[in-house]
Amino acid sequence: MEIETVTGLVRPVVIAAFEGWNDAAESATAVVDHLIRVWNGRVVAAIDPEEFYDFQVNRPTVGIDDNGFRKLTWPSTHVVVASPPALDRDVILIRGIEPNMKWRQFTTELLEVIDELGGELLVTLGALLSDSPHTRPIPVSGSSTEPDLMERLDLEQSTYEGPTGIVGVLADACTTVDLPNVSYWAAVPHYVAQPPCPKATLALLSRLEDLLETPIPLGDLPEEARAWERGVDELAEEDEDIADYVRSLEESRDTADLPEASGEAIAREFERYLKRRGEDR
Repeated sequence: MEIETVTGLVRPVVIAAFEGWNDAAESATAVVDHLIRVWNGRVVAAIDPEEFYDFQVNRPTVGIDDNGFRKLTWPSTHVVVASPPALDRDVILIRGIEPNMKWRQFTTELLEVIDELGGELLVTLGALLSDSPHTRPIPVSGSSTEPDLMERLDLEQSTYEGPTGIVGVLADACTTVDLPNVSYWAAVPHYVAQPPCPKATLALLSRLEDLLETPIPLGDLPEEARAWERGVDELAEEDEDIADYVRSLEESRDTADLPEASGEAIAREFERYLKRRGEDR
């Protein structure tokens, strides 16, 4: 991987997401795509796809560029840098596709890039399909191995056992190089698994705001999330079996969430609202 010369990055935090097994409804990669747009990210490196991708699985695409010429785009993983104006540190964004081969070499190369750019914290994003109802807030689980981050962000040490994707491999590799890691996963309703799912993307962005302690420009995402929910409501109304299933999920979720409606949770939401209101002004 060739890295464009980058100097003067201030305590950069790394945010990474990958298409594929880790990215239900493309909710996680949509977060990084959004951050690249609103923070005017600049690509500084790209992994050579020849080593890591099966082009019969992840095929190159052909399109037309701004000048009207045909352009071939190969599947790859890109490293982007950004300097958000409201943040006192820089951000490194990694947006890619889960590799088809040589995962350990792929992970090593990414960690070398992060080290060269001075990354101090890696945040990995993922999304999975679950039995959460679309009418309720999208659950986001967070984990870390760093006690101070676990306490500040109300995270837990992951207890998951089973198959994992490149997000899990990358997070595990962080422990070998002493790179602090936080992982956030959004639970996408399994009965509306087709992308996009802006409501899940918003839920992940909300957790990033907590971590970065600053509001993130949301653009049209809130309205897109409301439109998505209205669309799913209409689909459910057309099928009584689906409507009954959604109601059963709502009842289960509401019962499970009763202890969570604490004064502390309400205070966190109100604090986020005040920060965003101040940013808008």
